[in-house]
Amino acid sequence: MKVLLTGANGYIGRRLKHKLLKDSNLDLTIMVRNKNTISSLLPNVKVIEGSTFSIPSLEKVLHGIDIAYYLVHSLASKDYEQKDRLSAQNFINVAIKCGVKKVIYLGGLGEKNTASTHLKSRIETGEILSENGNKLQTVWFRAGVIIGSGSASFEIIRNIVQKLPIMITPKWVETMAQPIGVDDVIEYLYQGIYLSYNQNVIVDIGSEKMSYKNMILNTAKVMHLARHLFPVPFLSPKISSYWLTIFTPVPYNVASSLIDGLKSEVIIKNKNASKYFDIKPKSFNDSVSQALLEIESNQVLSRWSDSYGDIWEKDHIKDIANAVFFDRQIRDISEISHHKVYEAFICIGGDNGWFGYDFLWEIRGFIDKLFGGFGTNRGRRDNCTLRIGDGVDFWKVADIVPNKRLLLFAQMKLPGKAWLEFIIEDNKLIQSAYFYPHGILGRFYWYILIPLHFLIFGNMIDNIIKKAKST
Repeated sequence: MKVLLTGANGYIGRRLKHKLLKDSNLDLTIMVRNKNTISSLLPNVKVIEGSTFSIPSLEKVLHGIDIAYYLVHSLASKDYEQKDRLSAQNFINVAIKCGVKKVIYLGGLGEKNTASTHLKSRIETGEILSENGNKLQTVWFRAGVIIGSGSASFEIIRNIVQKLPIMITPKWVETMAQPIGVDDVIEYLYQGIYLSYNQNVIVDIGSEKMSYKNMILNTAKVMHLARHLFPVPFLSPKISSYWLTIFTPVPYNVASSLIDGLKSEVIIKNKNASKYFDIKPKSFNDSVSQALLEIESNQVLSRWSDSYGDIWEKDHIKDIANAVFFDRQIRDISEISHHKVYEAFICIGGDNGWFGYDFLWEIRGFIDKLFGGFGTNRGRRDNCTLRIGDGVDFWKVADIVPNKRLLLFAQMKLPGKAWLEFIIEDNKLIQSAYFYPHGILGRFYWYILIPLHFLIFGNMIDNIIKKAKST
């Protein structure tokens, strides 16, 4: 079967890709906006650049496809509702034109009349994809809170459990939900390919029913921590969102969308999961244990932020050339292994720190959080390795060339665009910070930080070399 996977760089898409690659019966095509974000080492996989907002590219990628996964979401955009509707309509129209037999979609549990704006958009997407049941089949899976290493929901729960022994919480913590482990979600999506039922179907998936309060307390129990929750009626969604923004890795708009969705129940409304699939979901506690094990062993396959935030993927050479300001540091590395130098600088950020003056980075991260940015507590997916698209605190990996180059694009809130580059060339390590200012405010921002740049960037490259020498 010829299978198309969209959203392959997202939290679910990355994991599903690995599952599909194990099935030799499938001829897999992946649609991405930038081929460089997908490993060139994938065997027997066709990677095509495209967009659901481009009819010609959809026609190209959907031609000859039997089954298509639709895992596209525009939450990073302010007008995501409109974009999601257009994206889904384009996709289903072209899929019908190209003779696709089945579309598989993952949405959220919940009722449309009580759903949050975000969840309502996911429901509308499912409705658009399902409105032509006489022309192709749509298998619409609906999941609530997904528990897994790197998921936004679990990152929030894990962080507040770790950091807050006593929690004053909004009353919504008593709302009921049916969480599900990410591995079970992937298994349902995979088995959707072989579903023998040939009509449109909505499949609600989840494990045991429990309140958000019990999710927090059960996570604390698995982590062997004593935690106490005190729900109060006066905490507004906005205050709660700021609270989560400060104490967890997610930025304000993600926290706000999640908080807004927690006010209504997300529980299973049909029995189609047990009717059509032979899958027994793990318990909540088992899913938490598995997630924690992956984090502790640096085996986090994907994170919520992999495809989130400002999308800046391809034209960095031209953009950097237009940068108005830059700080460049050069050091001789002729007597040091270039591989060790490379290994040193790709460890930057997260728990590994920024090679000195970490407190200044943390202050900048806190300020970024206050303005709705990622901040430094987003951390890294893995402490030792990086790939294009990975988040590194409030940076994103824009390019990486083994033993040669690392380019980070700034996702922090600032009056302009910024990049941080490490490159090995002619027995030298060249470290460059580039900045393209927006107006007078951007220029003022750069000049006021020059004294700090003098301290931070010189110290950074020197400590990178020290690390390389010591390993």
